[in-house]
Amino acid sequence: MASLEPLYTLGVTLIFVGALVIVIAILLLSVSGTKDGKMKGGGAIIIGPVPIIFGTDKESLRTVTLLSLVLTVLLVAATILYYFFLR
Repeated sequence: MASLEPLYTLGVTLIFVGALVIVIAILLLSVSGTKDGKMKGGGAIIIGPVPIIFGTDKESLRTVTLLSLVLTVLLVAATILYYFFLR
């Protein structure tokens, strides 16, 4: 059986990269600011195959919904492929 250590390392690395991207995005937003004082945004928390979506306006919600739907489909497809080919 193959060693799982590279997958653990990849997972931890992706967590740190994600946290770094969030910090950089917050810094860039605070430096650039907005002209009219309004900001738009949204996000999703995906627990298993169930996304919890939030946002400030309809356009952000639509974008986050689409992205979380794509991510959920990829998650389900990866689970099915793992079940059939790598068990």
